[in-house]
Order: sequence, then structure tokens, then C-alpha cells
Amino acid sequence: MKCRITFASVGLIAAAMLNSGSAQAQDVHFTQFDASPLLLNPANTGAFNGEVRASAIYRDQWRSVTGASAFKTYGVSVDMPIIRDISVDDYLAGGLQLYNDRAGDGNLNNFSALLSVAYHKFLGQDGKKVLTVGLQGGYSSKNLDLSKLYFGDEFQEGISYPGTSAEFGWLGNKTNNYVINGGISYAQAVSEKFGFTIGAGVNNINQPLESFDRRNATRDVGLGMRYTGQLGAIIGVGDRFTLKPAAFVQSQSTAMEIVAGNEFHYRMGEEFDVPTATAVFAGVWYRFDDAIMVTAGLEFKGFRVGVGYDYNTSDLKSASNNNGGFEISLRYIAPSPIDFARKLLYPCGRF
Repeated sequence: MKCRITFASVGLIAAAMLNSGSAQAQDVHFTQFDASPLLLNPANTGAFNGEVRASAIYRDQWRSVTGASAFKTYGVSVDMPIIRDISVDDYLAGGLQLYNDRAGDGNLNNFSALLSVAYHKFLGQDGKKVLTVGLQGGYSSKNLDLSKLYFGDEFQEGISYPGTSAEFGWLGNKTNNYVINGGISYAQAVSEKFGFTIGAGVNNINQPLESFDRRNATRDVGLGMRYTGQLGAIIGVGDRFTLKPAAFVQSQSTAMEIVAGNEFHYRMGEEFDVPTATAVFAGVWYRFDDAIMVTAGLEFKGFRVGVGYDYNTSDLKSASNNNGGFEISLRYIAPSPIDFARKLLYPCGRF
């Protein structure tokens, strides 16, 4: 989210820890938001055509502003159907999501491990509509290296005297908790050339408390609920060319992020009508009041390799020289056996 910029400032991190009032932390985000489907919405667990889906993404952000202390974020996930034909075509899916985020001179590190389940209920007799409910829970921890932080009263008449304010015995360098997330989605294949999906989720339902302040560990300094909404479509234009517009919005505490844009997708080769056909794609996206983003990549034999870049348009553009973040992602979907694939196709697996 846009407000993550504030954590790049060591002074603001320290102020948030030492403030006698409340402070709110924020979750990670990616430009290629559909490359981390389980972070986007727990209902995306198992929402694809295939046996197993494995995804990985890495993001490097604000290097032009903070140098070696830039944000470094990675996420990896795997999900799959685990119980099929519960009722006609309905199935239960499970998944695992890991992510880690490191930033700032104090090496503020954020790690989470999440397990998710989702029940996919097919509606009607044609299998072209599906309603999904997902639940996710797991462990989250944050670490901070206090020895690398600098405080105002350590500098007197231009001379540094380390070891003054930094020696707060009541400050811890680690906090951990458990989180619960939930989500719902609906997908429909309207025709052979058009399908859409819409979803909503709530993260941090239990609002876990987070504090490095051992004296006031019960203060309301935890994760606020994060509300998300997704809308995407797949629009066929001819046999090979496809438009994939999407929009994503999330709100947490006083911060809001809105992303919208489109991916242009073109299948190549002679077997362009099979799910594993070779294809190229490119996308243009806008994160409101923050960045213009471009994505591009290649699909082949079930693999999808993508890159993304942010062109910063926020108030930080002068300091960043308009540079934002770079991403690279990799996804693999193991195809279903031919007999099962002919029986059931997931309608509009956009995310």
C-alpha cells in the first residue's frame, strides 16, 4: 500500500515504537497482484484449471531512495484441489502461502506463513458458475535490529554519541502473533469469449496486537483489518488475442490502494487452443496517486514468467527520480488429465 513508504524512514519507525499513542502496521503488496493469488483473497485457493499451482514473486522497491536499505519482498505459494466431487462438481482446495518483507536501516523484517482452504460450489447444470468461500490462518512475526537505529539526542553539535536513546531495555526486537483472513468470490463463464470473476476479502479479522514496547504490550498497536475487493474479466478477441482487464482495491486503517488496468495476451504457435500454449503478454496499470506500472512476460508449457516495474508518480517522485519498484514472478500450473479437463473447466480463473 502507498503508506508503506513511511516505513522507509528510520526516524518514523522509531517514533512509531516510542509513541505513547497507537500505531498501525501495514501489509505487503505487489504490482503483479494476480501473481500472489492467496495473498489477494483466500477464496482464490484452488481457483484454476489444473492439478497443482505453484507461484513465486520477488519485489525490490525504493532502492533509489534508501539504497541498500530498500524494501525486499518475496512471496511463494502452492495450492491444489484436495477433495473432489463433494457434491457433483464441488471441491475443496488447500494452499500454503509464505512471504517475507525486509526494509530500512533497522532491517525491519516481516514474515508470515499462512494455510488456506476454500470450498468451490458450482451452480446450475452447465458448470459455468461457481461460488467460493475461503478461510486462511497462520503465523506472523516482525523483527527489528535496534542497534542499527539512530536517535536525535545521539547527535550533539554535529558529533555522534551512539548508545544513548538506543539503550531502551524495555524495547523488544521481536513481536509475533497469529492472523485470520477470510474471503468470498464468484466466477462465471458467460460465453466462450467472455468470463468474469468478482471477490471480496477481510484480512486480520482477529486484529492481532503488535508492539516492540514491552511496557505497553496491550496497547492498540496492531494490524487493523484490511478489506479487499477484486474484479477481473477475460475477453476473447479472435482466436489468439485476449484482453484481461482487472481492478483491485484494498483499505487498511487510514490507507487505501486502488489499482486498475489491462493485460494484453496473445497466443502463438500451432496449438494455440490448448491451455499450455505458448503466449506473450503485456500490461499497463495505474495505482491511483502513486504509480504507473507496466508488466510483461511469457507463458509456455504451463509456466508463466512475468516482470513488473513501477514509475512513481506520488509525492516521493522528486526523491526517487520517479523510480518505484521492480518485480519478477514465476508460476507453474500442472495440467489436469485430459479426461478430467474435458469434464470440468473452472469458469474464468482470472486471479
